[in-house]
Amino acid sequence: MAEARHALILRARAARAVAAVLGGRALDAVLDEDRAQHGRHGLVEELAIGTVRHAPRLLALATPLLKRPLRKADQDLQALILIGLYQARFMATPAPVAVSEAVAATEALGKPWAKGVVNAVLRAAATKEAAQDDLNHPAWLVARLKVAWPDAWRAILAANDERAPLTLRVDTHRIARTEYLHRLALGGIAAHAHPLVDTAVVLGHGTPVLELPGFGEGLVSVQDAAAQLAAPLLAAAPGDAVLDACAAPGGKTGHIAQSAPQARVTAVDCDPARVARLRQTVERLGCEGRVRVLTQDLVSDPLADHFQRILIDAPCSGTGVIRRHPDIKLHRRASDLPPLRLAQAQLLDRLWQNLAPGGTMVYATCSVLPEENEDQIAGFLERTPEAHEEPLNFGAGRRGRAGWQFLPGEAGMDGFYYARLVRGT
Repeated sequence: MAEARHALILRARAARAVAAVLGGRALDAVLDEDRAQHGRHGLVEELAIGTVRHAPRLLALATPLLKRPLRKADQDLQALILIGLYQARFMATPAPVAVSEAVAATEALGKPWAKGVVNAVLRAAATKEAAQDDLNHPAWLVARLKVAWPDAWRAILAANDERAPLTLRVDTHRIARTEYLHRLALGGIAAHAHPLVDTAVVLGHGTPVLELPGFGEGLVSVQDAAAQLAAPLLAAAPGDAVLDACAAPGGKTGHIAQSAPQARVTAVDCDPARVARLRQTVERLGCEGRVRVLTQDLVSDPLADHFQRILIDAPCSGTGVIRRHPDIKLHRRASDLPPLRLAQAQLLDRLWQNLAPGGTMVYATCSVLPEENEDQIAGFLERTPEAHEEPLNFGAGRRGRAGWQFLPGEAGMDGFYYARLVRGT
């Protein structure tokens, strides 16, 4: 009896988490709060993350079956219905079991009056087929992807619906990747070396980061293989002054500092909360003595210094990392893009003034939309005569009008864009 009650409480936790995401909050932040309050539990995370990943199609199935819309205060009931659908359609849970568990979980939510509503909607949805045009993404994004990637848009959508692998970056200045793989094997953790990125290790299954050997000492960081290319592209040398703009949460900052221990690194972000995370990352990686961390809006309050290397990890739509952050499907709007494009252009123009003659600037986004990537850089090159692009070439991805684009899932990586620019002397 106690075990059954516990299972219902776990479903209620997942429902509250999904409801918070439906209400506009970020999935990562919601789950962090749940872990802090109740501890990590695999079922809660499976139900919450999986339901959010498939939320557009689950909402399309469930919403028309409600006789009247649920009140905002009852968004947890809507989430509970979506979780029941997710269990039945994607977790191989028999439909009658998924229905009965969701109905019983209304008690754990303190809303037993809703048993009939939950039961009726889930029973009706169990026999309903998904629409033929079910692409599980917002229509505006599908339309843009069709135009941008006519031969690859379906593959992008499919990759977005997959679970992303857990990829680590090994500090190869302190431990060889082969040695770290050996340590993982000794701990019973399956992993393999990434074929294209020589600092990257891909785990065979999800593992709590605090259980990874050497994580607390900064031997490894959680970072997608595509994101691990930023520091090598920047190629900071001993003595270089390096600026990492938009640096939080600090993975790339740490990689730069570890790769060039004698470089002088300045890491900046405009959000105080994110800067706190940046400081924690720098400290964990043992780089605090080599990195100056600032809270500053570099557009409205630019730095006076000049740098030999500048990384702009620009604010963007995040459309290349949907498989890691599925709530982007629910939260991102087409109307978000114009202000993002303006911010990107402002950062390029402003920080170019801080780049020393002969210096290198790397522009990066986790977007797959050309307007934030190759179009943005092509426009910058047109209005900046002293800027020259250095062509890139990798074993995956594709060259654009300017820069290099990885699409989600290519070589097991996230969707990422890079351009490397050099200032004439």
